[in-house]
Amino acid sequence: MFLADVVNSGTIPALEKMLSFVEQRQRVLVENIANIDTPNYKARQLDTAKFQKSLREAIGQRKKTGSRLLEIKGTRQFRQDAAGCLRVTAEEVPPENILFHDGTNQRVERQMALLAENGMMHQIITQLLHDRFKGLNKAISGRIT
Repeated sequence: MFLADVVNSGTIPALEKMLSFVEQRQRVLVENIANIDTPNYKARQLDTAKFQKSLREAIGQRKKTGSRLLEIKGTRQFRQDAAGCLRVTAEEVPPENILFHDGTNQRVERQMALLAENGMMHQIITQLLHDRFKGLNKAISGRIT
């Protein structure tokens, strides 16, 4: 039980939720890019700002209640299932007053920029998780450095 308390406290649950969101957003962005030449394909997205707001609220609520669990309030795009896993449903990208000749609503440059941004976010989160678990490993093994 002690190890569960250590792993489920602090920043690890928040980083875990962030990593899950970023990985699922990566799938949506890759799908958009893969369908760039598909006539009438409408790009989909996950709203990062709404997710960050819900995560911030969940962290605040956890601090208030002293709970170990990090429960994210669901929206149309994301929700937490009974096991605590994050589930997402991407929505169509709102039009930017541009509809291309093939009926699509996306630019490859924009999708590639979002993909690069998402990749950097993934790298940051995995590095933070790595550092947290490295610190736990040192504490468990009794090493100082």
